[in-house]
Amino acid sequence: QVQLVESGGGLVQAGGSLRLSCAASRSIFSFNIMNWYRQAPGKERELVAVITSGGTTNYADSVRGRFTISRDNAKNTVYLQMNSLKPEDTAVYYCNAVRTGPLGPSPYWGQGTQVTVSS
Repeated sequence: QVQLVESGGGLVQAGGSLRLSCAASRSIFSFNIMNWYRQAPGKERELVAVITSGGTTNYADSVRGRFTISRDNAKNTVYLQMNSLKPEDTAVYYCNAVRTGPLGPSPYWGQGTQVTVSS
């Protein structure tokens, strides 16, 4: 069973920065894609950032230019560097990993980490 453990959340003022980490219990090479999602109170979970096994990245328009996703294969960890934070970035942030096999995609989720941005 794969475990994903997020860390790095907290309370920060608007304009500040945080770096989230997602540590996997197995090699992240085994995942085709790793993502960061977020869910604010009363809203649906939304995809924030994506990184493929080849290192290709993509971002939601709302965070593009402010957030950076990266991976450290040696540490089996994916990061989300968040700069110029806004109150609307307040949410629980979840790490997601997807491994595609002969039976289709298998998603794995972390427990989430709270990010609160004060105005």
